[in-house]
Amino acid sequence: MNMRPALLKTFAILAFTFSAAVFESAAQTTNAVAVPAPAATGVENSVVKIFSTMRYPDPYRPWTKRSPSEATGTGVVIKGKRILTNAHVVGYASQIQIQANQAGDKLSATVEFLAPGIDLAVLKLSDESFFDTHPALAMTTNLPDIKDTVMAYGYPEGGNSLSITKGIVSRIEFATYGHYVGGLRIQIDAAINPGNSGGPAVVGDKMMGLCFSHLGNADNIGYIIPCEEIALFLDDVADGHYDGKPGISDEFQTLENPALRPFLKCDKSVEGMIVSQPFRHDAAYPLKEWDIITRIGDIPVDDQGMIKLGPNLRVHFVYEVQKLTHDDKVPLTVVRGGMELKIDLPVLRKRPQVVVDLENTYPSYFICGPVVFSPATQEFARALVGGENNDRWIGLLAYTGNPLLTRLSDKPAFDGEQLVLVPSPFFPHKLVEGYGPPYFQIVKTINGVAVKNLNHLVELLRDSQDEFITIAFMSRASETLVFPRKELIASTDEILTDNGIRSQGSADTMAVWNAKK
Repeated sequence: MNMRPALLKTFAILAFTFSAAVFESAAQTTNAVAVPAPAATGVENSVVKIFSTMRYPDPYRPWTKRSPSEATGTGVVIKGKRILTNAHVVGYASQIQIQANQAGDKLSATVEFLAPGIDLAVLKLSDESFFDTHPALAMTTNLPDIKDTVMAYGYPEGGNSLSITKGIVSRIEFATYGHYVGGLRIQIDAAINPGNSGGPAVVGDKMMGLCFSHLGNADNIGYIIPCEEIALFLDDVADGHYDGKPGISDEFQTLENPALRPFLKCDKSVEGMIVSQPFRHDAAYPLKEWDIITRIGDIPVDDQGMIKLGPNLRVHFVYEVQKLTHDDKVPLTVVRGGMELKIDLPVLRKRPQVVVDLENTYPSYFICGPVVFSPATQEFARALVGGENNDRWIGLLAYTGNPLLTRLSDKPAFDGEQLVLVPSPFFPHKLVEGYGPPYFQIVKTINGVAVKNLNHLVELLRDSQDEFITIAFMSRASETLVFPRKELIASTDEILTDNGIRSQGSADTMAVWNAKK
């Protein structure tokens, strides 16, 4: 049941990564009803336009940043003299300004909290007198009903003034937002375009959620983060720190196939979700392979893994994790070998990954001679999937068994494990004469010693006294690089100068390089 061909697994992961990119941030849609903005009301007075200047990481040149880019979005005033918006509106922003509806001036803002996984951010202003005349917009505590009329407020492209579009609530479900974070998501058919991101979706006179994305290449499918998810985020940051949403990382399959019941020796009275791969396999972990999760808390789970929230709403059972978690554990009822058991399953606030997510930080790197090293990141993988000639690269990396693909969704095999890759071509130098560029290769060993992470690689280079440095890679058919150690080290300053690079490494790797053995 758990034996899946590695190549199919690889491309399934890539398909998920690529499809995530299709959910373009507030992408363009058509055929929705545009409603002329009425005279100023409390809603309009609470909505602001956001101007951001971003400096994104350059996945192929980790020693620098991409050129500045300008973007606009929307925000809404909330309690506590703050502005709520989407994380993707202000992520990697070096400058943020806000402008109120019908106002002629802009005010400087800074990010107070950022949650890329659930795509939420809180901004604060240096001049809080703004909030004396721009009150917080009230939020609803209940989910809307299907077919409820909804108004989407924001500042989409195509004009400068506040836009309001009208539609209905089409669907409510529990879905993956990204970064392995799940949450409730509301689908509406009101127009959501570039610039709408971070604007309120209003039912009646209260905000029922925040606009955040649109399904690319589809009409009238926009998505809202409901106030329930926003409240969880705001409760989390109330102590001044964002911990993250509780979640479970085990893998499941449905109990629908007729052969499963006799195989598991359970009758039709047992309904639930099968554990296909527990997150951990040690004896202390309470979930085991082939366990059937029949209840989360006191709520029954059906054979498709769904629970009922009301007469007309079913969502995946993991939705209840965020509501039932106490002391970082969630109560489950399982059937194991025909016996019913009560367990408390540990939850994770952040899923450990060997291919890490930068989460609004910049990648570490280290340059030694003509070679650049950096940890493999989810951002690098997404850039690879969405870049030019991606089919050729994906096919080549999959064929050679590159761990950048085969381990893209794996957890670390040990504490501190990273995949260290060569993200860019060699810098021009005589030392690399005759070697093919090790594009996107994962480092296996330095002088025969297995590399644990980037800092460990730096230590191995720093402490080596051998005549030669050998760098071997994990992929099949890859070359092993051999350099004279003294010449390799001596060439670094010249290469940095020739290429206008200010530092041999990021702050963390330089601390290791300059430390004593």
